Amino acid sequence: MTDAKPRSEMNLAAQTRMGEIVAAKDFDRLDEVLADDFTDHDPAPDQPGGWRGIGAFWQQFGDAFSDVELHPVVVEATDQYVTAVFDVTGTHTGDFLGHPPTGRSFRVRGIQVGRFGADGRMTDRYGSTDQLGMLQQLGLA
Repeated sequence: MTDAKPRSEMNLAAQTRMGEIVAAKDFDRLDEVLADDFTDHDPAPDQPGGWRGIGAFWQQFGDAFSDVELHPVVVEATDQYVTAVFDVTGTHTGDFLGHPPTGRSFRVRGIQVGRFGADGRMTDRYGSTDQLGMLQQLGLA
């Protein structure tokens, strides 16, 4: 009998830990859950590559939306992937894409699919969020 967790549970735990790291704004710890050769297949404009790019994105996004929150709707894990459907909420309190704060709030839906390696760290990220809906709610589109 083995005490090893199934890979799906290990992957889900890493996904959860990633959310905790981002919420704590402790971006230097992202290498605990993102592989050294991590690839974001849907990066934000001008986002640096690798796992540090995810940290840079969340730092910039958190500066623009100081109360940003992710609300999971559906999360499914397999031995290789974690798929998460989530709502993102926030209030525009800092500069965003060259726009000064509007004080307006938004709520949009997004999806992320993360591929995980044998060590339980994410190697690839695919995702999309309703950017147009967010810009419209903020009065920027």
